[in-house]
Amino acid sequence: MPKQSTNMSGLQCLATENIWFDKHRYDEAEKCFYEGVNGPSTQHQQVKTALQQGKGRQQKRQHRNSSSHAGGDQELVSRMKSLELENQTLHKVVENMRAALQKLESRVAMLEKTPVSAAVPCAKAAPVQAAPVKQVKVENGGGDDDDDDDDDIDLFGSDEEDEEAERLKQERLEAYAAKKAKKPTLIAKSSILLDVKPWDDETDMAKLEECVRSVQMDGLLWGASKLVPVGYGIKKLQINCVVEDDKVGTDILEEEITKFEDFVQSVDVAAFNKI
Repeated sequence: MPKQSTNMSGLQCLATENIWFDKHRYDEAEKCFYEGVNGPSTQHQQVKTALQQGKGRQQKRQHRNSSSHAGGDQELVSRMKSLELENQTLHKVVENMRAALQKLESRVAMLEKTPVSAAVPCAKAAPVQAAPVKQVKVENGGGDDDDDDDDDIDLFGSDEEDEEAERLKQERLEAYAAKKAKKPTLIAKSSILLDVKPWDDETDMAKLEECVRSVQMDGLLWGASKLVPVGYGIKKLQINCVVEDDKVGTDILEEEITKFEDFVQSVDVAAFNKI
């Protein structure tokens, strides 16, 4: 054992020592000692001056902020005043509009009452026309014939007058009936657009149109026509006609046109408009 301890290397001896690992403690103790002897270090003074400068900057910044807040408060006050003026102006406008609306409502109420009130004076002012009284001419003859003359006078009219009035009334009725009969009556008409489809592309479309136009009846008038492509070389006949509603209907037209079975496959109503 003593031989082994003598052979220990210097590195191993250094490893067993702890003084080098605690060097920062010694450095701190040395710094405190010199600060206590010579006073605070220049570095500490620099830190103090930096702090004082920072405080000065902060005070200046606060002063600037306070001044900016004061300017902002003045601007806010001015805006508040302008808003108050606008509010007062709007109040005046609203009051004027309310007054105008009240006047309008009162005027409308007066106008609504006017027809009723105006009708009464008109009814009162309308004079009542009395029935004409036929004047009876009285001729006085001799004294003995007075009773006979009184018997000949008819104070309530005669049957001849009633017959004359009835005759005049009948003549007026006949004249009105004749005038009404001469007045032309309105005939209801419709415009119909028909789609007439053939069997195939080999169908003679000219012959098909000739067959369609051969359909003739009272109240039917054929118009313009054209060929419209359908597809695969097949074309359909689109033809227009005008009909009287009381005489011709779409069912009759379709029935008459589909009778040409050699040319016509089907008939459809493409458009229907009242004239």
